Amino acid sequence: MSRKYVTNVDGVPPSPSPISNAVVVGNQCWISGQLSVGPDGKYQPGTAREEAERAFAHVFRIAEAAGFAPADIVYVDIAFIDLKDVPEVNVLYGSLFAEGRRPARTIYQAAALPFGGRIKVQAVAARS
Repeated sequence: MSRKYVTNVDGVPPSPSPISNAVVVGNQCWISGQLSVGPDGKYQPGTAREEAERAFAHVFRIAEAAGFAPADIVYVDIAFIDLKDVPEVNVLYGSLFAEGRRPARTIYQAAALPFGGRIKVQAVAARS
């Protein structure tokens, strides 16, 4: 099965780590974890919702660069520094994905995230 490595996505700052933004294998797209990072590549602190909005914006841009739509996202993994932020991010999550078509999701609390971030989002997209 062929693979496509997605790097250098417009609107997504390059990672300081030696990774691809996403890897497409067949009809699936595996998107690397995204943080609240601005155009300059530096961490942008904010509320949990603000950080999640920036991280999801990167995830969606990467999915689109790989040839997938945000509606193709079938699984989301969200790491939180503080699980008290889950309700605030749930409101955003509910607005990003249509009811009845929301991706499966895992959430967990991490001891630390790169750059001191509060939230990291990674995802898997798939199409028929």
